[in-house]
Amino acid sequence: MKIPRVIGLLGLALLASLFGRAAYAPTPISDSGKDLTLSLTAGVTRDSNLFGSSTGEIETTVYHVEPKVAYEASVTDQTFVTAYYQLTVDYFDNRPGEKTLYSHNVLARVAHAFSPVTNFSLTDAFVVAKNPESLLAGIPINTDQSYQRNQFDALFATAPTKKTNVTVKARSIYYDYRSASLGRSLDRTENLYGLVGDLAVLPEVKAVAEYRHQDVTYRSASDNKDKHSDFFLAGADYAAGPKLSASTRLGFEFRRRSGERSETSPYAEFSGKYGYAKRSFVSAGYVHTLEESSDVVRFTDTQINRFFVNAQHPLSSRIVASGSLSYEPSKLQGRRGRADLDETTTRFGAALTYLAARNWSVAASYDYDNIDSDDAARGQVRQRVGVSATYAF
Repeated sequence: MKIPRVIGLLGLALLASLFGRAAYAPTPISDSGKDLTLSLTAGVTRDSNLFGSSTGEIETTVYHVEPKVAYEASVTDQTFVTAYYQLTVDYFDNRPGEKTLYSHNVLARVAHAFSPVTNFSLTDAFVVAKNPESLLAGIPINTDQSYQRNQFDALFATAPTKKTNVTVKARSIYYDYRSASLGRSLDRTENLYGLVGDLAVLPEVKAVAEYRHQDVTYRSASDNKDKHSDFFLAGADYAAGPKLSASTRLGFEFRRRSGERSETSPYAEFSGKYGYAKRSFVSAGYVHTLEESSDVVRFTDTQINRFFVNAQHPLSSRIVASGSLSYEPSKLQGRRGRADLDETTTRFGAALTYLAARNWSVAASYDYDNIDSDDAARGQVRQRVGVSATYAF
């Protein structure tokens, strides 16, 4: 049984967010039709707030070059592999300290189908980010917010009957900041395990029950920062053909905090996607959950309401417009004796991509970040405008 090539492309697309350039907007994906692809991207970006500071912003021009090698192929009728490596070289005309930074992105994925109804996949993504896209809020001007991040995903899915499916999944994410002070606060491992069962109640509707367990373990002062959570969720998945799909999960999270009060919090997740034409789609969603804070001294975690929209639409046979918007009203939950803080984060990205030829593309992008916080020191406004060209062979 041959695994369709689209499986590999979709897997790569889902992980592309880990390795994207400054643009938040989705990037058109084109299949070169080859197992091995080499590409070179070069561009320039104007950044209005290099370190994402609330005061004393540093504006700079960034020149970047990105060679990349990617491989994806069916190595057997039942096994598909994907791998790539990308080097990013950034040069800043106005930056304290190092003016040339080198970042690395590595991804490896293998998917295997044991039978038409049983499959398994492993994915590992490693990043050395020297010029992070989204900077930490509330951090005093720091010329080094670089970090290493490794994400490992495993998934096993099978269908015991014609109407039921069972999925077992696991994810482990490791953060390692280069700065000693940031590392003492934020270096951690986040492990997430899940068990999902679904039942087809209609040809296009599946009822879903899901359990997740999460462990957040900090490398320093873990007895005051670690968390352990259990999620109990129910919902439905809707798929009316290849163009329209939607998913919902509702439930609660029981979170146990080391050295702090435990909490039971509602959890909600809604998402949908509509592909209304070739190379055209709009997707949107909402998530209510708890996430880690960039200030672990004052706050235990952050209660987030995240609304997001992504869209892509071809303006002509060669020009594609894309955009992304996320709006996140949130509450930073104070530790004992400290007040909560309200904070709203808005991120917007837009891009125009000109597909000049099969191997050539040129893109222009704009990105906007705004953090409006009760604590003025956590505020941030950042704008980036860039152009780039990519050649693949």
